[in-house]
Amino acid sequence: MAHIFILFKREFAGYFASPVAYVFIGIFLVLSSVFAFFIGGFYERGQADLLAFFNFHPWLYLFLVPAIAMRSWAEERKSGSIELLMTLPVSTWQAMLGKFFAAWSVLGLALMLTFPLWLTVNYLGQPDNGIIVAAYLGSWLMAGAFLAIGMCMSALSKNQIIAFILAIVVCFVFVVSGSSIVLDAFKGWAPTLLLDTVASFSFLTHFEAMAKGVIALNDVGYFLIVTAAWLYAGLLIIEQKKAD
Repeated sequence: MAHIFILFKREFAGYFASPVAYVFIGIFLVLSSVFAFFIGGFYERGQADLLAFFNFHPWLYLFLVPAIAMRSWAEERKSGSIELLMTLPVSTWQAMLGKFFAAWSVLGLALMLTFPLWLTVNYLGQPDNGIIVAAYLGSWLMAGAFLAIGMCMSALSKNQIIAFILAIVVCFVFVVSGSSIVLDAFKGWAPTLLLDTVASFSFLTHFEAMAKGVIALNDVGYFLIVTAAWLYAGLLIIEQKKAD
């Protein structure tokens, strides 16, 4: 655990030693506010909740999280510093977790900085703050799943742009698999079991429930399993490239 914490501090500080974290957080705060107030109709809805804010998170993460994840391993491999990292008395899984928790903390910080929206909705009305807490938790868990996919793609390629594009493509599949457009394409010929299976893989399906205040074990477990699976896949890729 000590090695993971050391790597966590190194990676977390690295995000703020360059403009990466500042740019990411700034863009996230601006876009999430624009979508909530101007596209989501925050005021026009006339309801004391933050659904207009959270509904756009999957689509924001689709592009922003791969942008912050693409440097995690691709930059190490391109600069050759991965060889130095692997000579340190740390295992590959410790390095993976250190990098993941550092980037996930940056995402968590970006979410925390949206607290003025929470204050605003409490000033304007009497929202169910339990629902808002559940939505924040769901958003952070979903961001972790996006991040794990992005880190796996970063391990796959030392070109950050390629890693970024691959991550967007894979994440897009996970987002839209539960959308009405995709499900409508299966209706009429596919059995209900297949429809439910396709929808169950969607980030939207699981996040929308949490955004409405329903913290179900299957939704939390889904995001944790997806995160762990993609981190493990990235770990296998790094181990394979070490062997090569």
